[in-house]
Amino acid sequence: MNLAGFSSKDIGVDLGTANIIITIKGKGIVLNEPSVIAIEKENHNILATGAEAKEMLGRTPKEINAIRPLQDGVIADFTATQLMLKNMLQKVCQRHNVHKPRVVVGVPSGITEVEERAVEESVMQAGAKEVYLIEEPMAAAIGANLEVSEPNGNIIVDIGGGTTEVAVISLGGIVVSNSLRVAGDEIDEDIINYAKHRLNLSIGATTAEEIKKQIGCAMPLMTEATMQVRGRDLITGLPQTLTITSSQIFEAMRDSIQKIVEVVKQTLERTPPELASDIMERGIIIAGGGALIKGLDTLLAKETDMPVYVAENPLECVARGAEKTLEDLEKLRDVLMNSKRKR
Repeated sequence: MNLAGFSSKDIGVDLGTANIIITIKGKGIVLNEPSVIAIEKENHNILATGAEAKEMLGRTPKEINAIRPLQDGVIADFTATQLMLKNMLQKVCQRHNVHKPRVVVGVPSGITEVEERAVEESVMQAGAKEVYLIEEPMAAAIGANLEVSEPNGNIIVDIGGGTTEVAVISLGGIVVSNSLRVAGDEIDEDIINYAKHRLNLSIGATTAEEIKKQIGCAMPLMTEATMQVRGRDLITGLPQTLTITSSQIFEAMRDSIQKIVEVVKQTLERTPPELASDIMERGIIIAGGGALIKGLDTLLAKETDMPVYVAENPLECVARGAEKTLEDLEKLRDVLMNSKRKR
């Protein structure tokens, strides 16, 4: 197969645990929605996807299921993922007059062959003509404007919703990588558990995510930040509002943050010396939603003794990397996981 024949209507997808981001070659990002679907349990009719469905999480009657079908970076519910992807891709295709697109999808580097085929099948069922897969850290590196095809070492740390992917990249390939199923969702869970056990307050995942975004930190802040949080008092059973501090959330998040730091250090320890010297000069690049956690770049720099940079628009790196891959397929064909299988 000649990969050079991709048309201007080709699509890049970041199939994220937290968000699905879709790009069209030449147009950039055309859809960015939470990876959530609300369906009727009995007949699988779609009631909502994306932000509208996310509003329903934890609030639905028993005949409706509002779920996140991707867990830990992979497909946990095949039917729901297929319905969600189909719905979102159809929205994009109708809005932008795209028919039978070729699609490049960013997937976790730890994905199994069975999971690969599940992703491919989901996208094909959603109306794609052809599907190509690219490992998320590779896509994130391309999206962060790293020269992945050059004989230089680059390291990318992509902290998504379900997984943290760390990869050392050189000559268009991943030389050393680690995939850790500790990322944004796990940190949200840490905050839920802290509120439950230390504050006697029951909160949901959406509230925990908002706390993380507003006052979450990888190191204590110079100026303490506070936030009003509503939940259910576990002693009285009644609604309750508490003021929580960034110090408390730092404590809640500390173990998961430390696991992320450790996996970066482990990856660096396994990096060949020639590439390690390149990385020392070029620094560590952080991408994904986790890159926005306050103080994470400072903590990583302190722990690794290397410069650390947050990628521009870190949430969009994987999707933009998929789009850039579409723009230069001949140069980047070898970064695609299944291009050889399809040729």
